[in-house]
Amino acid sequence: MMEEKFTRYEIARILGARALQIAMDAPLLYKIEKEKLEAIRFDPLKIAEIEFKAGVLPITVKRPMPKKIETELKREKEEAKKEEEEKAGKLEEKEEEKIKEEAEIMELAKPEDEFEEAETGSEEEAI
Repeated sequence: MMEEKFTRYEIARILGARALQIAMDAPLLYKIEKEKLEAIRFDPLKIAEIEFKAGVLPITVKRPMPKKIETELKREKEEAKKEEEEKAGKLEEKEEEKIKEEAEIMELAKPEDEFEEAETGSEEEAI
């Protein structure tokens, strides 16, 4: 199953890298019975192969894409980003319109109003 995703060269590289890790005393990622380990004579390459077939290796393969495809993908991403920005802008405009419709119109305070409040406050304190 895993072999369908990778070329034989990629598999060889993955197994070699994992076998080196196992040889350097890295912990095993797949539980293997002691009898089976003795049967394969604790061979790091065989252990790596068992782990690979079990699909537990955290090793990925990055394949470079052709430049033509990369530029097409970049262009598509940019277009998608522009569309998202336009949608977001339209949503913001709609929300602003809703707020304007629902909001109460508040009058600005006049300096005369402030003096009247101060005078009434001092009269109440006197009483």
